[in-house]
Amino acid sequence: MKAAIGVALALVLAAGVALESGAFHSHDRTHQVTIAHHASPAPVARSRTGLPLGEHPLRLEPTAPSEAVNVTFHHPPRAGLLFDMRTGRVLWQRDPTRVLPIASLAKMMSALLVVRSLPQSAQVRISRRAVDAPGSKVGLLPLGKRVSSETLLYGMLLPSGNDAAVALAEASAGSVSAFVREMNDQAAALGLRCTRYASPDGLENANSSCADDLAELATVDLRQPRIAAVARSASAILPFPIKGGKLYLYNNNPLLRYGFPGTTGLKTGETEAAGLCLVGTAERHGVELGVVLLHSPELGRQAAYLLERAFTSVYRQRPVHAPPIPSGR
Repeated sequence: MKAAIGVALALVLAAGVALESGAFHSHDRTHQVTIAHHASPAPVARSRTGLPLGEHPLRLEPTAPSEAVNVTFHHPPRAGLLFDMRTGRVLWQRDPTRVLPIASLAKMMSALLVVRSLPQSAQVRISRRAVDAPGSKVGLLPLGKRVSSETLLYGMLLPSGNDAAVALAEASAGSVSAFVREMNDQAAALGLRCTRYASPDGLENANSSCADDLAELATVDLRQPRIAAVARSASAILPFPIKGGKLYLYNNNPLLRYGFPGTTGLKTGETEAAGLCLVGTAERHGVELGVVLLHSPELGRQAAYLLERAFTSVYRQRPVHAPPIPSGR
């Protein structure tokens, strides 16, 4: 009996050794024992404010070298991108994911939230905070009076009025701080991984992004008919509750100011930290192009040169005469 128990115990131990080594033998055939290892889930991609990132509205893809715009500027921008707004083809780039201050390009997100929350007919009460907003302004906003949200949208995007941005933020979200939270929420939802907002006007240097993200946001903005109509306007005359009843506004976009053919938008920005910034867009014969320049020494000239090269050398369109853009703008 003891001998039988000993044999059985030896067999069990042998089987255990065989299993631990990963194999056992039966009828002269070897079978592998596979032990499943549960891989750790991939980390969730998050925005710079810690929110999960959504899907990109436009998938930017590099084009073949033979189809790219090969340009080297003597005094280049710190970052930039030239892209096809319909296909996402990247035609030229310089440090496209470099995070930099964006100044009033932050108003591109402000405009998106405003048109989604305030109808054109909405009347916005002008607060003391809006009146006292520093930096570029629409003009003398009438304290305590109501101004059309559409007039303020033009005022925010054309002359880049910080006072209009504050007034619209308060009307849209109830407070500036709540509006900034919504800006960052929307940035994450759009998959903008470089972007972080600190104010609706972009005046604080903490407002930062990269050329890739700004290209994505440009495509979303121009899908909004209200933003597209404002962004392509070189000037506007709008109702305003002051003596004379009219507000005269002019666009800061050098492509529009100096008549670059086909210009459709979009927004400029400038602070000491950000330098001169532009998200410019143009369309010719069904081709829609966008250019992002951050901290450029020759903003309008570089944007016009890149766009013209793309239309003519990549899309084989005939050159279009364009008035010269002054140096430095």
